[in-house]
Amino acid sequence: MNNYIKTIFLAAVIAFTSCSDDFLTVTPTADQEAGGPATEGAIMSNLTACYQILLFDSYADFQYNSVTLLSDLRSDDIYKGGGNAGDQAVLYRVSQLNPTANETPQGLWNIYFAGLSRANGAIISCENAVDVNEETLNRFKAEAHFMRAYYVHWLWKFWGNIPYFTGNLDAPYMAPQYSADEIYAELIKDIDFAIADDKLPITTTGAEAGRASKAAAMMLKARIVMHQKDESKYAEVLADMQTIVSEGGFVLADYADIWGRDGQFGSESIFEANHEADGKSWGGAWSGFGTNYPAFISPNELTGTDLLSGSEEYTGGWGFGPVRSETVAIFEEGDERLAASINQFEAGTYTERFQNTGYFMAKYAAREGYNDAAYDQDLNYENNVRIFRYAETLLNIADLITIQGVAATGSMTAQDALDAIRMRAGLDPISATVENVKLERRREFVGEGVRFWDLLRWGDTNLITENIPDFSSERTWDDTRKWFPIPQPEIDKTEGEFKLVQNDGY
Repeated sequence: MNNYIKTIFLAAVIAFTSCSDDFLTVTPTADQEAGGPATEGAIMSNLTACYQILLFDSYADFQYNSVTLLSDLRSDDIYKGGGNAGDQAVLYRVSQLNPTANETPQGLWNIYFAGLSRANGAIISCENAVDVNEETLNRFKAEAHFMRAYYVHWLWKFWGNIPYFTGNLDAPYMAPQYSADEIYAELIKDIDFAIADDKLPITTTGAEAGRASKAAAMMLKARIVMHQKDESKYAEVLADMQTIVSEGGFVLADYADIWGRDGQFGSESIFEANHEADGKSWGGAWSGFGTNYPAFISPNELTGTDLLSGSEEYTGGWGFGPVRSETVAIFEEGDERLAASINQFEAGTYTERFQNTGYFMAKYAAREGYNDAAYDQDLNYENNVRIFRYAETLLNIADLITIQGVAATGSMTAQDALDAIRMRAGLDPISATVENVKLERRREFVGEGVRFWDLLRWGDTNLITENIPDFSSERTWDDTRKWFPIPQPEIDKTEGEFKLVQNDGY
């Protein structure tokens, strides 16, 4: 676990003794309630509590609602898998584009609203700071605004029209519902604040690995602006990407090396959620450092060797998220990303489960030696989630110039960016056309939760419902499917002027 988060984790526990399953009732510190002064240590405790939420999404409030998986389930890359259609039925509904208000990923809703509340607490503590160096305080403020934008941007992408608040709420803990466009405006304010005036270092390394950086904030702004398709800000985002190239010092790593223990906080890592094999339990989803995602996506009762990489290091899990054979077919011969992204196991070396294809996601797969937890091992793998990689910076440049038509600026051209990505993959250069850039993004980010959001912003949602063989998968798309239904229990808790309005189509 990185030094920044773990060394002050106990302070965060003191500041936030528990998390409620009601997204608006995360308890602030006594000083915050009273509006009292906040020392540097108190601010750090609040800020650490913000980062802690990054460790919770694989077992989100006791639900298997990994943001990576929930993003990929609606793409054309994977199936739901598991025991049968009813095993984690909410995930199956997500994969079929038909969640309901009573069967929607409420775990993700809960933890990211807790993240919003904790970020608010950190910002308020900064406002009440005493005896804190100005440069240090400005950095704390920027980190807190970045974390608030990060959590809210996921709520916005998944649900669109959501409650939003920037302070501590009094009972009965209700907040006004903002439109998706209003949320976008709030996101831009937060992320621009984080980026402006060099309050954050361009990158973080060593003991500070895992803290927000200016490069991470720029990457988050790119995702937000490109998802909104806000053409007025495309040039700003392209300039940010060029700044990361020229000032960040990032270097593309050997692709296979990114995903193992030695690849944590590597040369192309911009921001990661840092897990450790400790502390999660079946009765304690709101504590600990581990992740169950590797167990979740690995084949059941595995005894075989990966046929694509020849590796014997992979171990068994629960068999969710099998990769479609059509996804395997997108890789050119010699593409080194294939074996690093996808595992293939011979029939008979694992127990075949629902929607089995023989292919599984490799990047976050369960590996031997990555879990020495004393108990509840399936919940406590140490695999870090790579949230922003330098490869995305390069492919954003290619996307903005080639697909979005932004005038090229800076030293990196679309062709340069695409060439660098393909050279790292062991492939020859190809022309930076719209078709080639889209395909390269798909190859690069298999299993990282990027594909669905790309299809949505490109207007290529027809691909979501095409080319599906008989794998108990029947999909119908219309524009109301871009958002999940707001959880009915949350609607039921609200009333009067704060009554939540369900998204269209549900």
